[in-house]
Amino acid sequence: MILAEGGLGTKWKEIKPALPQAAVLSTVGVAVSVGVTAAGAHYLAGLGWRQALLIGAVVSSTDAAAVFSVLRSVPLPARLSGVLEAESGFNDAPVVILVVAFSTAREVDHWYVLLGEIALELAIGAALGLAIGWLGAYCMRHVALPASGLYPIAVMAIAVSAYAAGALAHGSGFLAVYLAAMILGNAKLPHAPATRGFAEGLGWIGQIGMFVLLGLLVTPHNLLDDVVPALVIGMILTLVARPTSVFVSLLPFHVPWQEKTLLSWAGLRGAVPIVLATIPMVGAVPGSEGVFNVVFVLVVVYTLIQGPTLPWLARHLRLGDGEEPADLGIESAPLERLRGHLLSTSIGPASRMHGVEVGELRMPAGAAVTLIVRDGSSFVPSPSTVLRRGDELLVVATDPVRDAAERRLQAVSRGGKLAGWLGTGAAPRRRGHGHH
Repeated sequence: MILAEGGLGTKWKEIKPALPQAAVLSTVGVAVSVGVTAAGAHYLAGLGWRQALLIGAVVSSTDAAAVFSVLRSVPLPARLSGVLEAESGFNDAPVVILVVAFSTAREVDHWYVLLGEIALELAIGAALGLAIGWLGAYCMRHVALPASGLYPIAVMAIAVSAYAAGALAHGSGFLAVYLAAMILGNAKLPHAPATRGFAEGLGWIGQIGMFVLLGLLVTPHNLLDDVVPALVIGMILTLVARPTSVFVSLLPFHVPWQEKTLLSWAGLRGAVPIVLATIPMVGAVPGSEGVFNVVFVLVVVYTLIQGPTLPWLARHLRLGDGEEPADLGIESAPLERLRGHLLSTSIGPASRMHGVEVGELRMPAGAAVTLIVRDGSSFVPSPSTVLRRGDELLVVATDPVRDAAERRLQAVSRGGKLAGWLGTGAAPRRRGHGHH
């Protein structure tokens, strides 16, 4: 549910340029992080190699829930937030495979088999996730459900089906559900804002439920002996392993050092690594309770340190992006018998639609602003009506121009009345064609 919520909120246009970097961070970066953390745990904390490797694998996964929640409040540039979102969505899959392998005591001679299994599981999960996401989006856009409240349930059902298909096919269900949800979230489905809100609620329920269950597994007085090893391993992970994995993984991409520094500090951990630490306990691995306690203390302490300091670091590295207006949230309801769509949106405080006349929106033929709600009252606008912050717009669009109307509203929100000429994109026609 947490990965599905993250996928639904991931914007393809932001994540697309980040995919190569995120893929390397999720594979090469995980391997480097596991190796460095395990070596530090063995030589500095005195753990056996098996325990050290287990801890290294468990804590090398950045937690999707923690990253997504922090990114909502930290205005990072789109390229950085895209890398962090994609990495946290992708790296759960290889880490789960590594933890299971270390818990079943694979021999070193079989490492090439293990790497082949990881690649195969990721490929199967990616293929199924993309296929189910595309098929689900196609069905959702061409089938009219009897009630609007069924759309969020249907979307989450498709995401769960992607996980189930990936798991049954011996692929990565984690990767499958994230990719399927990402496709659904970018497919401009009916009632998309309501669907995201529903998924966010389920994600919060999932996080709360996980922490309640994890709290039942922890015995406080047993944590005392593991506090020092946890702090030592956490320092190795935070100050050595994570930065090394980031700088090594991003060598081919010529990323500025400021961005690498922020990515190094933004490798947040959360409930998922603690859940992964229960896998050795289920497998009755010797010393697994110590591993769980170390991971629990490490995650709690360093999440409390890293999360609140991330905005401060972003500001000091001058990577804040607070001036960029947020994308316009547009609600869509299909009008099946009329072959049209009812679009509703609100003009936010950062939107450049403020001060634009309705006629200057230059909506495509077949779309029109039919109603404006302002200060609790509604009225039918004229072409000279000036839009204001806080206005709610109701737009009716015929089926063929629905996407063009939505793109136009987004463009004006970002670029103002001259959006079509200033290169801010999303004009009713393809770029290169003017509007007359």
